[in-house]
Amino acid sequence: QAAFRTVEMTASAVILAMLVGTGMALLVNRKFFGRGVVRTLFITPFLIMPVATDLMFKTTIYDPVFGFLDYVLKPFGVGQVNWLGTHAVGSIVAVLVWEWAPFMMLIVLAGLQGEDLEALEAAHVDGASTIKTFVYITFPNIRRFMELGVLLGSIFIVQTFGEVFTMTAGGPGTATTNLPYYLYEQVFNNFTVGVGAAAGIIVLILTEIVASFALRLLSGLLVASAGAG
Repeated sequence: QAAFRTVEMTASAVILAMLVGTGMALLVNRKFFGRGVVRTLFITPFLIMPVATDLMFKTTIYDPVFGFLDYVLKPFGVGQVNWLGTHAVGSIVAVLVWEWAPFMMLIVLAGLQGEDLEALEAAHVDGASTIKTFVYITFPNIRRFMELGVLLGSIFIVQTFGEVFTMTAGGPGTATTNLPYYLYEQVFNNFTVGVGAAAGIIVLILTEIVASFALRLLSGLLVASAGAG
């Protein structure tokens, strides 16, 4: 169950973070007044200590009585919801997306910076819509960068521990007990070091598999950049 929860949380957080990060990258790639300030604000969540972010969400946003989320949703008939109790997995995934979307944005933005401006101008002259321009010109250019972001994000998010420990302690029940927290629980609470070591090996294997793909993709990007240069 801990392995399944790890995969579920990692996949959900990585995919959503990539979608949000891509949207943010497309936004700040455009020229507008105050773009530098907006970029700085967008990457701020990635620079804040994870524990500080977790405590902010737990006590300020997800609180069922004084939480900001309930305050915003109250006009829609939603109020005093115990988010960390009834929607624990989704709440943690939302925090992970908040933390890692800026990282995805930076990687995708690097791909957008190398986009062929002449091709974009030609598409604009030919009357191509924004969606078609993105699908046929922008996306093929940033696809490898998105894949790299997904792989690198997976390496880090699969090891998520602080968010679970700080916000839910693996609960309610074992609803948010992923492999890293399961390892901690077995070693430090149950003193079953062997089981904890086995969980650690599984996490290591998953990380190594993802890292091998990330390194291959990164080497491919470097070779392609060198060839283009």
